Amino acid sequence: MRFTKMQGAGNDFVVIENFDGHVKREEYSRLAEKLCTRRFSIGADGLMVLERSQNGGDIRMTFLNSDGSFGEMCGNGARCVTRYALEHGFGRDGHVTVETTAGMVTGRREASGLFTVRLNDPTVLEPEWEIVINGKHILCAYVELGDPGIPHAVVLWEDWEAVPEEELRKLGRAIRSYPGFPKGANVTFCRLAGENALVARTFERGVEDFTLACGTGCGSTVAALTARGVVSGRNTRLSVPGGDLYVSVNNAGGKISDILLTGPAVTVAVGETPEKN
Repeated sequence: MRFTKMQGAGNDFVVIENFDGHVKREEYSRLAEKLCTRRFSIGADGLMVLERSQNGGDIRMTFLNSDGSFGEMCGNGARCVTRYALEHGFGRDGHVTVETTAGMVTGRREASGLFTVRLNDPTVLEPEWEIVINGKHILCAYVELGDPGIPHAVVLWEDWEAVPEEELRKLGRAIRSYPGFPKGANVTFCRLAGENALVARTFERGVEDFTLACGTGCGSTVAALTARGVVSGRNTRLSVPGGDLYVSVNNAGGKISDILLTGPAVTVAVGETPEKN
């Protein structure tokens, strides 16, 4: 099976083509678990299966997490698919329309190997949502991007970097599974790092651990903090473990839309893995 390994700010993916349907959809979960297992296989945070669009897009992306669960969409993944699609003859004039489970996403090539995608608009945005974890009250925001929505919890916390790694991981896991969130949530811890700048880290649902970057997490973070008046929403820089990502949003009287995510998309390797091992 031919594959391409790609990464966006350290969020890495295995990309395969399935335009002719030779891989059955019921096999996707098993394939994701197999190909994404680090050290024993290619290894990645997720699998992206590229298919023919069914609703007028240039290409369709079906996204699966490394545990085999289907994801609604992936922001860093969509940037990688934008690069892949443009380099393989999809789209035109440096632009591509990617069909995802959460809705249509548009992408474009920028200068210096950077790519921008317009993420799905928020269908749910609760800027302030108090939750209780082990008796502790935590103020967060809850955001869903697209329909069906990609769920995110955003915790603005100036001291999160001082928390021991395993303790922060346990907290991320607890918030991720908070019963009050309809579908669980990806969890982003963030702090201000200057005017219109944030440092952030995301515990991702489906990976069940921290990743080096989460594109929809960054988009949701800026959407929520713009609604709260913490950042302007104009070219906000988010420093994540895998590098810097930039997010701009449109804020029309508190209604957030047009979330633009800009960052690198890198082809790591192209290869072939045996159908059976």
